[in-house]
Amino acid sequence: MSTGEKKAYPLRISAHVLDAMQKWSEDELRSLNAQIEYVLREALRRAGRLKPDAGPSKAGK
Repeated sequence: MSTGEKKAYPLRISAHVLDAMQKWSEDELRSLNAQIEYVLREALRRAGRLKPDAGPSKAGK
């Protein structure tokens, strides 16, 4: 998959986690989807599982 290609994926998430992500995304002026992607990308980068140049570093901003 190329860097710019997006794939849809259904996500099951608890209501309280989703509410917290929604509030966080509003604080960061991102969409909920962009915030979830940002958090996942940062976690992958910190764990050494994503190359630093893979995708935007600030999704939605």
